[in-house]
Amino acid sequence: MVEAITTKRFHELVPGDTWHRVYGGATAYFATGSFDKGVEFVRAIAELADAANHHPDVDLRYPGVTVRLMTHEISDLSERDAALAAQISHAASRLGIEADPTLIGTVQLAIDAVDIPLVLPFWEAALGYQRRGEGSLRDPRGIGPSVWFQQMDAPRPQRNRIHLDLALPRALAQQRIDAAVAAGGRIATDAFAPHWWTLADPEGNEIDIAPWVDDTDWDDEEE
Repeated sequence: MVEAITTKRFHELVPGDTWHRVYGGATAYFATGSFDKGVEFVRAIAELADAANHHPDVDLRYPGVTVRLMTHEISDLSERDAALAAQISHAASRLGIEADPTLIGTVQLAIDAVDIPLVLPFWEAALGYQRRGEGSLRDPRGIGPSVWFQQMDAPRPQRNRIHLDLALPRALAQQRIDAAVAAGGRIATDAFAPHWWTLADPEGNEIDIAPWVDDTDWDDEEE
């Protein structure tokens, strides 16, 4: 049985300023400076991860690589993460890649709601997310921000309103709209369809389902 370790223990095992715990686990950003160097670094990470049978989330971009570590069976940090973090840092040093902790960050969305069981299914359906625990949702691809729901004792008119934009393939738009409506939502306006539909959850928080980016010449910079 894998046991969780505290953040303090993680930093005792992996000293320095490279790795920091944010939403989703221990995270580091490595400034590779080029895509080719990033690919080389990702290959090194893959070899280390396969050897340890412990696999991180890796985001490869042109200027850098973000690595996030968490032991998935316990949804927490373990000594496995600390050991792999140290190995990844060593690989980066060997390749001449420096870490940049100023670029570490993870966005989490919070929605205040009076009736969480009523509101949560709408966002689960509209975003295509998976439920995690009793009051939060996660992107099954691990790309989008996680969403959690905070209990609100009473409505706060004009204060608990949020708005999200979701771009997705046009072929998925109607399916997503139907699922969100079936989960308790409503179409607030379709005046801008087929460029986007505005949907609202049972408490009035809104999301735009916007497939127009996919296959039209509509330019949102013109609006």
